[in-house]
Amino acid sequence: MISLILTSFFILMLIGMPIGFVLGLTAVFGFLKMDDPVFMTMLSQRFFSAMNSYVYLALPLFLLAGDIMNKAGLTERIVGFSNVFFGRLKGGLAQVNIATSIIFGGISGSAVADTAALGSIFIPSMTKEGYDTDFSVAVTAASSVIAPIIPPSIIMVLYGGLMGVSIAGLFAAGIVPGLLIGIGMMILTRFISKKRNYPQHQEKITFNRVKTETSKALWALFMPVIILGGILGGIFTPTEAAAVAVGYALFLGFVVYRNVSLKDFYWLLFRNSVMMGVIILILSAAAVLAWLFAIEQLPQAVAELLTSITDNRYLLLFLINFLMLIVGMFMDILSSLIILGPILAPMAINLGVDPLHFGIMMCVNLSIAMITPPVGGCLFIGMVVGKISFGEMVRAIWPYIIVELAVLLMVIYIPDITMVVPKLLGFAG
Repeated sequence: MISLILTSFFILMLIGMPIGFVLGLTAVFGFLKMDDPVFMTMLSQRFFSAMNSYVYLALPLFLLAGDIMNKAGLTERIVGFSNVFFGRLKGGLAQVNIATSIIFGGISGSAVADTAALGSIFIPSMTKEGYDTDFSVAVTAASSVIAPIIPPSIIMVLYGGLMGVSIAGLFAAGIVPGLLIGIGMMILTRFISKKRNYPQHQEKITFNRVKTETSKALWALFMPVIILGGILGGIFTPTEAAAVAVGYALFLGFVVYRNVSLKDFYWLLFRNSVMMGVIILILSAAAVLAWLFAIEQLPQAVAELLTSITDNRYLLLFLINFLMLIVGMFMDILSSLIILGPILAPMAINLGVDPLHFGIMMCVNLSIAMITPPVGGCLFIGMVVGKISFGEMVRAIWPYIIVELAVLLMVIYIPDITMVVPKLLGFAG
């Protein structure tokens, strides 16, 4: 059965079929092989029950809120705010790029949205100031990885709903790892900028300048404060927070800035509906496939395979993360999360890993895969926006991949990096 599943999966992938259909048809082929009509009659029920979740309502709402905020022009205001504090560093505009990704990640929660929105602003601006185009694209794509790690995170909502882990706890656990990636990237950027003699802004940090740029960005900066404060403070659930975020974004677009029209709102709703249709198809199809895996005891088989290699806890954690990274290099982040979560999470928990810790471990790992060849989603968006080749992109981005992998190793083997904030807020013992 396992050979049939793997063969079907890879053949369907190779012929270019959309991933949602790949997952669904692979599951159907597996159940047909079992030749049990009871399972076949339950497929539609399993398919529907996967999407029938209150928690998953947060996904389209967070996506819509980020799109409205971007349409309202808040991205430019965040760029100006970040420039005040980071523009004077060596490689100033590149540093501002990274800082903006950290703040923007607290609004969008999506690496792809970050790359597309910030890439259209920073890549032309950096090239104009004398930065190499491949470097400009690499910084933009690599820093976008922070968006799914800094809360609110779309993949954390998905993981929490899928695995029954506190989404608020995951949000709290993602803060320090996300900041560490940002700091690591800034340090690397400083060394690269000094070596290549990239420019830095000379404007001094004055009170009036800070006041002006802060006032421009104040409404945007309130967004993550409202979302995180409300969730971590127990005022509302993540799903309610997503609805509040949409309401707040609409208020800014229609009332405060008045630069979002009803026509704009219609097209944003249309685009997000299409996007969520794709996500829900992947989610439901993967849930059916995960059910087949459970029936065939695939999680136990994977656990036995890894433990047959070694019984060392630290080496097993390394192998688990290596497997996730390899899968993430060939599949999109949502599919990887949905398929691997039910297989690997129980094994990690049996090794004594806290569910929150493993959740962040998985989110960081699969987020990094967004910028690894051959199919990293942010790589291709960066290539399109920056108009560079795949080879140029890979050569420029590999130092940042190494920095992010170093942070991943810290997350894996130093649990306090992940757990310190959840413990302070009472989400972990």
